[in-house]
Amino acid sequence: MPFTTFDLGDLRLPNRLVMAPMTRSRAYVDGIPSSLTALYYAQRASAGLIVTEGIQPSHAGKGYMNTPGLHTDEQVTGWREVTDAVHAAGGRIFAQIMHSGRIGHPDNTGHLPVAPSAVRPAAQIFTPNGPQDVPDPVELSTAEVEATVQDFANAARRAIEAGFDGVELHGANGYLIHQFLSQNANLRDDRFGGSVENRIRFAVEVAEAVVEAIGPSRVGIRISPATGVQDLVEDDAHEVYPALVSALAGLDLAYLHLLTGPSDELNLRIRELWPNTLIVNDPSAGQPAEALDRWLDRGADLVALGQYFLANPDLPLRLRLGAPLNEPDLSTAFGGDHRGYTDYPALALHPAGEPA
Repeated sequence: MPFTTFDLGDLRLPNRLVMAPMTRSRAYVDGIPSSLTALYYAQRASAGLIVTEGIQPSHAGKGYMNTPGLHTDEQVTGWREVTDAVHAAGGRIFAQIMHSGRIGHPDNTGHLPVAPSAVRPAAQIFTPNGPQDVPDPVELSTAEVEATVQDFANAARRAIEAGFDGVELHGANGYLIHQFLSQNANLRDDRFGGSVENRIRFAVEVAEAVVEAIGPSRVGIRISPATGVQDLVEDDAHEVYPALVSALAGLDLAYLHLLTGPSDELNLRIRELWPNTLIVNDPSAGQPAEALDRWLDRGADLVALGQYFLANPDLPLRLRLGAPLNEPDLSTAFGGDHRGYTDYPALALHPAGEPA
């Protein structure tokens, strides 16, 4: 089953393996993808679907060093080189649109991070001057929240202009959309805060705006319920996420990308509520074959893998053949040059197609 085709909107995926989004911090300082980025993604074009690293929709959305954007013409041109290379290699690629919200530092961006509320997380971030505490963020006004919704829509339009097959909204891992969902990061008293209905509003309005901009079949969203990342508290996740998933279900999105949380009951409830394609990324599953077996049997349509795609550009072939896997070198995961980026070897094959 992992190696059967799957129709995702207008895309025919050759297998059920998704390359999960992974920050690599190798963009130029102006947010343009580096000269190696096209090669990196093209090497992994045999994935059923590639989801890129997080791409900021605006300069205000940047949090980390050397991360790419989709808010200038030059960035669009840089990403066009990437998408052309992936498509030439037979692949399919979605851009993950990520606003980091309160996770940032002026040494990385030149500005204070922004957030649903002025609540500083107990977290550190890497900067040119080493690891530093995240500072107090600036609370977005209601008008600024509404403008940020449009930043996502504008970035989605630019993604299609850059040749992407679609976009994934990053509503996970403690970044801006996730912060609005959280009861300790979102202390607002306007229509974007307070009740569950209000706290899911930003995520839903972003999805609605992006659907209006590029169409529902080109839009996915990623969530990570109650994972506790980036100092978020979600004691009411069993209320928030069913409400969110039910609201998003009416938009007919291409997919929901679930980064599984600690509650298996909630993970399975989300599967029950979601009517369209479900991608599951389960960090606890261990080896790729285990993740595939576990979640395809439990109702996932596609399974996302991260670090093993980082280290194995031909991961679908290796898994199909039962071949050995390269182990990722996490010391080269963030920043740097081609080492640990484009130099992981593909599988050597005999003429008969068996591993050498």
